[in-house]
Amino acid sequence: MSQLEFNDLGLLWILLPLFGAWLAAWWLWPRWRGRREGAVRFSSIARARGLGSSRTLSLRRLVQLLRVVVVALLILAMARPQAGRKQTTVHTEGVDIVLVLDTSGSMQALDLDGERPLERRRDRLEVAKTVVRDFVAQRGNDQVGLVVFGNEAFTQCPLTLDHGVLATLLDRVEIGMAGDGTAIGSAVGIAVKRLRDSTAKSKVIVLLTDGRSNAGAISPVKAAEVASAFGIRIYAVGAGTRGKAPFIVESVFGRQVVYEGVEIDEGTLRSMADATGGAYFRAEDRNALEEVYREIDRLERTEMTMDTYTEWDERFRLLVAPALALLLVEVLLLGGRLRKLP
Repeated sequence: MSQLEFNDLGLLWILLPLFGAWLAAWWLWPRWRGRREGAVRFSSIARARGLGSSRTLSLRRLVQLLRVVVVALLILAMARPQAGRKQTTVHTEGVDIVLVLDTSGSMQALDLDGERPLERRRDRLEVAKTVVRDFVAQRGNDQVGLVVFGNEAFTQCPLTLDHGVLATLLDRVEIGMAGDGTAIGSAVGIAVKRLRDSTAKSKVIVLLTDGRSNAGAISPVKAAEVASAFGIRIYAVGAGTRGKAPFIVESVFGRQVVYEGVEIDEGTLRSMADATGGAYFRAEDRNALEEVYREIDRLERTEMTMDTYTEWDERFRLLVAPALALLLVEVLLLGGRLRKLP
């Protein structure tokens, strides 16, 4: 980024008042001197006044103004104007984050959007995707990846700094795309594989689920122990109201609303978080879910330092050159046709 500064700005504030005083003296001196001098007396000068000023005299006065411009340019040059180009280098000790998102059938529940009328509510997954998208937008300097799970678990997006690509792949996440089960252990295991070779200062898994593990080849607690061995923290989020949650189901009578119980294995999720130095959160509605992700964002901030370099280029020559040129023009004109005779 380019910028212009005066290196000797204090000198400029001293010279400007002196310039103003000189300008006033230069303007008033001829008038004061004209009142004091007089060699020949005339009975009347009315006829002489009617003659007006000659064209040469008017031009001479105009050329004399060049001296004012010359002095002004030299004063600005003495203040040493400099053009600088500033470059900032950012050093970050980043956080690598893998978001683990439940896409099982129970994510169709409509309880997180409870402030809306039932017919306008979004399911748990859509609410979670909105909150996750906002969370990623705040992590501009961090690599973020995405794992989804149901009966199976797979990487939807590897760790990347291109959060636009991540947002696009997040939009494509749908309920049931990995099956209707809940393989929490397998999902965490895949997230650990993505993070184990990371050189980031902090490695984090943010797990969101609304149920209890009932699928997969590895238990959630065992997966957490593996994560802990690689220095990975787990923040577990249980999403869903307490009690029964509304679902919309298709029946022979059309779309109907049914209420089913919510079974989140909070004990297991809390044990996973504790084993890795993370934390467990419960979110019963959209506002609570947003606050959970804001809290995780505060807990895992990127440390950033900035080095700023500025290269200065002296620009006083751009003022001195035209000042000397104008001074030369004044000397030539006033020494020629516009010369003042004694």
